[in-house]
Amino acid sequence: LGWKFYDADDYHPLENKKKMAEGIPLNDEDRIPWLCALHDILRREDASRQDAILACSALKKMYRHVLTSGASAIESNQPKQPGENPALKILFVHLDGPMDIIAGRLEKRRGHFMPPELLKSQFDTLEPPSAPENFITVSLEKSLPEIVLEIESAILRG
Repeated sequence: LGWKFYDADDYHPLENKKKMAEGIPLNDEDRIPWLCALHDILRREDASRQDAILACSALKKMYRHVLTSGASAIESNQPKQPGENPALKILFVHLDGPMDIIAGRLEKRRGHFMPPELLKSQFDTLEPPSAPENFITVSLEKSLPEIVLEIESAILRG
């Protein structure tokens, strides 16, 4: 697609990486500043009219809301003030698959700070996207080329 690519894991603060490396799941307090920083990156790209892809485990609806709206998504449920930035238009891709397939892929990953033992906590935290969120669900049981094609097709459809 020729789009910029960001891996959200590259933007975790050192404290989050240490916590995960020790097998301790992140909580909302750990994730919110990280998600706000990711929102800022996406906002910057949007402002420069640059399309981008962000690989990110936005496990909860609130996390996805922070990615689209920034810190204002968690401060309150007050209506937006005039002049505030509108929410970013993001297509969320929910890569869905059984825990054993994902665990097998995590076992093959080398040099990553998140150990496979934290996978269950991610499944426990997961709130799959639902309407009115802008999302598609893609099965991880498909081949990589099929997954990529399905995502590209959804992006090109708008």
